[in-house]
Amino acid sequence: MLDGPGRKNDKLSVRHSSKLASKMKSKNNTAQVVIRDCHGLDDFKSCIEIQQRVWGRDEAGFVPSDMFIVAKKIGGQVIGSFDGDRMVGFALALPGYRNGQPYFHSHMLAVHPDYRNLGLGRRMKLAQREDMLLRGIRRMEWTFDPLEIKNAHLNFERLGVIVRSYIPNLYGSVSSALQGGLPTDRLIAEWWIESPRVRRLLDQNNDKVHADEITTHVTVPSHIYEWKARGDPRARETQTRVRETLIPLLQDGVAILQHRVLNDGSGEFGLGRWDEEYS
Repeated sequence: MLDGPGRKNDKLSVRHSSKLASKMKSKNNTAQVVIRDCHGLDDFKSCIEIQQRVWGRDEAGFVPSDMFIVAKKIGGQVIGSFDGDRMVGFALALPGYRNGQPYFHSHMLAVHPDYRNLGLGRRMKLAQREDMLLRGIRRMEWTFDPLEIKNAHLNFERLGVIVRSYIPNLYGSVSSALQGGLPTDRLIAEWWIESPRVRRLLDQNNDKVHADEITTHVTVPSHIYEWKARGDPRARETQTRVRETLIPLLQDGVAILQHRVLNDGSGEFGLGRWDEEYS
C-alpha cells in the first residue's frame, strides 16, 4: 500500500493540485485562502510555525519538519491553507494498513488563531477526502479530545464520523495549555468517506440521525473550557465521568453517532448502533 499510494501522491502535486484547491474569503473579505498540497522545505517549516501559534512554544510535542518530508515521501498527505504566500493552517495524514485494507491516520490539523471559525478545518478535511477518493482509499481515522465541544461538533455534524473507541491518556502528559493538565484521553474518529451517511451529509447537508436510533446521551458542560483554564477540579471530574460512561458503552458495541450543541453551549454525544456491514 505504501509504495502504490506513494507513487500516486508524487503525481498528485502535478496533476491533481487544481482538484484539491478550494477558495474562501478570509476575515478581511479581500484575501483569498487557498487549500493546496504543501511542497518543499519552506512549506514544511511553516507547519512548525503554525504549531507554535496554536499550541505554544514547547516543542516537545511538535511534529518536526523532517516528519512532514517523510510523510510526503511514503504517500501521506500534507495539505495547507494559504492566504497569499502565508500558511494559515495545515493537515497531516500518514498512510496505514489494517485488516487487509489501506487507510489514512490524520495525525494533526491546525489553524492559525486569526483564521478560526472560517471553515478552514472542514475545507482541509474535504481536500483530504478528495485525494483519498482519487486513490481508492475508503477510511480515515484521527483522534480528538471528547471534552472539545466545537471539535466534536465538526467531526460528527459537519463530516459524519462515527466513534467506537475511547483511549485513556493516549499521549501521556503534555504541556499544552489546551489540555489543561488533564490526561490526554482521546476518541478515535472513523471517517468512512463513501458511506451513505457521509455522502448524504456532504451532498445534501441533511444527514440527521433519527431520534429512535439514539439510545444514550452523554453531556460535556459548556464550562469545561474555563474549568480547564483555571485548573478547577470539576474539569477532571467531568473527564472521569465521560470516560467511565463512554468506555463500557463502546465496549458493548454501541457507537457515538451524533453530537449536538445545546442551548447553554454544552455538548451532547448521542450513541446508538452503527451498521457494521458497511465497515
